[in-house]
Amino acid sequence: MRYLGGLLFTVLFFGATGCNPSSQHAEPISKASITDAPPVKQVIEWRLATSWPKNFPGLGMAPERFATLVNDMSHGQLRITVHGAGELMPAFAVFDGVSQGKIQMAHAASYYWKGKTPASQFFSSIPFGMTAQEMNGWLHYGGMALWEEVYRPFGIIPLAGGNTGMQMGGWFNKPINTIADFKGLKIRMPGLGGEVLKRVGAVPVNMAGRELFSALQTGSLDAAEWVGPVNDLAFGLHKVAKYYYYPGWHEPGSNMEFLINKAAFESLPEDLQTVVKTAARAINQDMLDEYTTSNVTALETLVKEEGVELRAFPPAVLTELERISHQVIGEQAEQDPMMGKVYRAYHAYEQGVREYHKISEDAYSQQRQH
Repeated sequence: MRYLGGLLFTVLFFGATGCNPSSQHAEPISKASITDAPPVKQVIEWRLATSWPKNFPGLGMAPERFATLVNDMSHGQLRITVHGAGELMPAFAVFDGVSQGKIQMAHAASYYWKGKTPASQFFSSIPFGMTAQEMNGWLHYGGMALWEEVYRPFGIIPLAGGNTGMQMGGWFNKPINTIADFKGLKIRMPGLGGEVLKRVGAVPVNMAGRELFSALQTGSLDAAEWVGPVNDLAFGLHKVAKYYYYPGWHEPGSNMEFLINKAAFESLPEDLQTVVKTAARAINQDMLDEYTTSNVTALETLVKEEGVELRAFPPAVLTELERISHQVIGEQAEQDPMMGKVYRAYHAYEQGVREYHKISEDAYSQQRQH
């Protein structure tokens, strides 16, 4: 019995340690240390290029915060390095960069890609279209499947990546009193807003934000819209333009986007796919919250400290711009089948939410003015 007991101890001891019985230095491994040790996971490195300057307020900070959140939520397993416009590729080359697999992600605005797929414009902002709150409702409870369909031929998965809210009407070096004042005006205006202004005789230009100051300063532009007070102040546009107009009829709720290479996303384990989607959803709301707050103080600085002349577009001008907007959008929707499909879905949702807001958001805002 004494021999059997000693043999049993020897088998259990060396079997647990996985060591050779002849070793004189073997130490037992506790059960807890075996079961609690986390499995070794491969660290995945991604690159994300943006259409904005590095760390630019609002637009540029959203992808930075996204990358930090993904790193934290994945415990460092998915690490995303953010590159500003021009670091890896030009601002308007990021769509192709993601599509071709040169980078795994990008952060931009969908109306930049109207030349590739006209339907993309509905997933950012269209003239006299939906507000930020309405866009979030449509995208996350109806429009996302269409957005994915539009980008599928390019091997890209889109996610909502923030919203700037109602933008400003832009910076002008001449007053706008009638619709005729737009004639011959060289103005930075992307997307469908630019197409509308072209109809009234303006010369719209699609230009990266960091180029606007010098363009206005040298006179190669007569006017430019960018985003709103906080971003316009950061670029110093008030130093090279005289009048600051509102409201931003062309972008009433500008949605940004995360572009993800489809193959790269599908190669992620399911838990990391969930991390990416969840982080994007959080950043989407965070950007709107930040703009809502920071635009208040930035506008006060522009008006009270910098002496900016704030002006409203005349009602007659807005009425004519709205009429032409509906005309331009309708015509383009008829020419492109996919754009027509998205337009009908967008319009149906907008009509419903607009009717509801007449007795909710709009009614309250009108009463609060008294």
